[in-house]
Amino acid sequence: MKTRSVCKSEVGLTKQEIRSKILLKLSKQKKEDRSIKSCLIKEKLFKQSVFKKAKRVMFYIALKGEVETKEMIEAAKSLGKIIAVPVCIKNRTSLRPALLDSFAHLKKGPYGVSEPVTSRFIALKDLDLVITPGVAFDKKGNRLGRGKGYYDRFLSKIPKDTPSIGLAYRLQILPVVPINSSDVSVKKVLFA
Repeated sequence: MKTRSVCKSEVGLTKQEIRSKILLKLSKQKKEDRSIKSCLIKEKLFKQSVFKKAKRVMFYIALKGEVETKEMIEAAKSLGKIIAVPVCIKNRTSLRPALLDSFAHLKKGPYGVSEPVTSRFIALKDLDLVITPGVAFDKKGNRLGRGKGYYDRFLSKIPKDTPSIGLAYRLQILPVVPINSSDVSVKKVLFA
């Protein structure tokens, strides 16, 4: 009940107001709680048939407060999956999937997001699954990002039959996420 009443109070807020409230809640979440919930989300993801079938998976490298993906990526690699992560092409305001060989070979890209030092890009049509971060989601798959539109532009370019899954903590799930014509939803949201 507590989560539901918190969510209802966010209906009617602007995207920026929702973003601010959720980011504040994420920053207050204990590291141990994030780790436990991220592990539960990983278990849910690895049970998904689209994940099991996928050979090439695009993950994101988590920013502070986001669902942690490092263990997911390592476990997916151990299953033989080819892993890509987004590289921000700032002058084109777009993301491109680049192969991730090792966490040891990362640099800080625009906005503080870690990305491979050497970018070996793969074609969008070659991705079998895209794992997506977000500040907030609703159960229909509508997502609220950080406000720059990178993932909306990216998701609008991947083939329509490429599955996309958003990862979130329960506190990021709202009854309704406000959307406009440029927003692109994910096909499924997994949370704990």
